[in-house]
Amino acid sequence: MTDRLIRALSADGRVRVFGISITQSLNEAHLRHGLSPTATAALGRAMSASLLLAANMKRDQARVNVRVSGDGGLGLVYADAGFDGTVRGFVSNPNFSLPPLADGDQNVSQAVGQVGFLKVMRDVGYGEPYSSTVELVAGDIANDVAWYLASSEQTYSKLILTESVDPQAGSPVKFASGILLQIMPMATLRAAKTANRSQEDLIEQLEACGDRDKLNTLLNQGKEIADVMLELFAEMQLDILPLTKEVKFSCPCSFDRMLAAMKMFGETDLQTMITEDKGAEATCHFCGEVYQATTEQLTSLLTDLRIETKA
Repeated sequence: MTDRLIRALSADGRVRVFGISITQSLNEAHLRHGLSPTATAALGRAMSASLLLAANMKRDQARVNVRVSGDGGLGLVYADAGFDGTVRGFVSNPNFSLPPLADGDQNVSQAVGQVGFLKVMRDVGYGEPYSSTVELVAGDIANDVAWYLASSEQTYSKLILTESVDPQAGSPVKFASGILLQIMPMATLRAAKTANRSQEDLIEQLEACGDRDKLNTLLNQGKEIADVMLELFAEMQLDILPLTKEVKFSCPCSFDRMLAAMKMFGETDLQTMITEDKGAEATCHFCGEVYQATTEQLTSLLTDLRIETKA
């Protein structure tokens, strides 16, 4: 089942809904980083959140970073996603784990910690990126990102993030999904004109429909995210838009980029790598790819650096 991002509107246009499935992408992240079940769940939520935030941007080059840093054992949970559907990420302490909760969920809230910060950086594809930081309110990532949206956009947003992780399975992530609901601007006025319903009524309906337990039940039945959204929000007469996008774990790192970055070490460190280490090894934080440079390649790099310094 291909990972997908789905966009939808309620029939009267008062609410926009984004749905995401990242099961394959999260399984790849789990494999690349050797994540514990708890770290897998936390990274999955951050990856889903970043993709859902990027979904409302306009340019293929646009990207969103979600950085969650709490006082729990996981350390930094970092995800980077693009409007183009690519996503990557890492956890500072990938082996940290806690026993699952009584309902089988991973204890993400305690593993992240409830004292710390959520930082969201948006790069719209031109100009300087801009960022905003809020304090953690729950540590479960979903409520923290929803709080960020309420703070930054002053509109109601509900974010549901969920996953099922079985470390004994060949592909440990059975499913990983998320749904973002947002009241559209002027929705209150339209509601008053068409259905004589207040914004409070609309929020109450969204809270009732956006139930995480119902979402889990439907995903456990093997249903695809579009069908899940239609069933979950049947009362809202959801209209799935023809703007679906394939999602995949992807990192733009490369051997050439790694070599270029090594220039920052300077002549002295490069010479040490050549004479003492007999080469160099670098690992990408985002995807876990390992790159190795030989003494010949480092010597060529050192020569280029000296030429650039004299120029």
